[in-house]
Formats: sequence, structure tokens, C-alpha cells
Amino acid sequence: MTAPALLLVEDLWIAYDRIQAVRGVSFAIAEGEIVTLIGANGAGKSSILRTLAGLQPAARGRVLFAGEDLLSLPAHLRTQRGLALVPEGRGIFGTLTVWENLRLAAYARRDAEMEADLERVFRLFPRLAERRHQLGGTLSGGEQQMLAVGRALMSRARLLLLDEPSMGLAPLLVREIFRVLLRLNLSGTTILLVEQNARLALEVAHRAYILETGEITLSGPAAALRRHPRVQAAYLGG
Repeated sequence: MTAPALLLVEDLWIAYDRIQAVRGVSFAIAEGEIVTLIGANGAGKSSILRTLAGLQPAARGRVLFAGEDLLSLPAHLRTQRGLALVPEGRGIFGTLTVWENLRLAAYARRDAEMEADLERVFRLFPRLAERRHQLGGTLSGGEQQMLAVGRALMSRARLLLLDEPSMGLAPLLVREIFRVLLRLNLSGTTILLVEQNARLALEVAHRAYILETGEITLSGPAAALRRHPRVQAAYLGG
């Protein structure tokens, strides 16, 4: 990475009681990149996203977002700064409509462009436009994932944190979700992706970090890691 870092993580440690989930992790993301974290279940990937979003405290370390100390901010201020988490399991409000879920995500906004952003989400996900008055809990899994991404976009995110966006989805829906993510990235949105489908993650990402038992063991351009023997053997079935 040669461009200045939008997100800089230095010596990050995360613990659950006495269990060290993440140990001394450091990485950086430049504006406009897609970076992916790859590893087995329990490697610490989701813990990192939750800590960045303010849902899990760091034991120690430093995180800068656009030059500002992120760890000193509560979760809602991190969202206002332009960082948004699309959580594993989607976390939508099942008793609210699609439209209500999207408007609720923009609760702190008072700007004139909010309606334009709502229409942008509907252009990106035409299925949501068709179902704007449907309750979130009655949507299919793929539609709920679209809604979760759309909800994050309503906060005007500069950095999207995506936790397992393909989980439980049919292959066609996975490809549809990832096509939209690539369009978002081409329009300037930076993405940090956690994804069990390592092959797909390495196809869309610019760079990747391999996590094993809470530590980064490999990193580099995604294209190079796709050819790495250890990555092929552990994650790509090579």
C-alpha cells in the first residue's frame, strides 16, 4: 500500500475475559481499497470488525480513522465519522418495513441529500425498491443482506465493515451482492471484508491478510495470495 491510510490499526489486542482473541494485529487500508481478512472460524476476524465498530473494547493498541483516534469514540460517533458495520446475521429490524429500516439508519442525518441516498439504495437493489413497504422479517435471506448493506450506505459510510456477507445465501445471490460491492468500491467506498468464501474474497479484494489464532501470518496483494501454496492448501482446496 502506497497511498495514505484511511484506517490504520497498530498492535491491536482483543480479549474475552482471559481468552486472547486477537494478539498484536497491525494493518492498514487506503481510501478506495477493498481489503479482506481471511481465516478459520475463531481466528479473530469478526472480533476485529466489532472492535472497529465500537461493539467490543480493545485490550490495547491504536486505531486511527482518517487520522482520528477511533478507540476513544463511542460507537455512534464512529458511525457519524463514516464507519459502518454490516454484521454477521444482518441484524435488520424484522417488524419494520424496508423503508423504515433504511430511514432509521439515517436517524442522525438532517441533510437535503438523504432522499437521494435512499433512491440510490433502491437503484443498487431494485428488489428492495419493489419491497419497500414489506416487513424486513418477511424478506428472503438475500434480500435481508441487501437491506443490511443498504442500511449501512444510508449513514454515508466512507468505510464499510462487512462480516460474512455471503453466509447462507445461494450462489446467484452471493454474486449479486458482490457485484454491488464492486460497484460501490468503484464509486469510492472503501471496504474491509471478512468472508469465509476465501476464493471469492480474494477475487474482489486488492489486498488480504491471513489470520491464524488471532495473529496475522501472511499478507500481500490478493492476486499473489491466491497463488500462495499455504493459502491454496488451507482455504482454496489446492
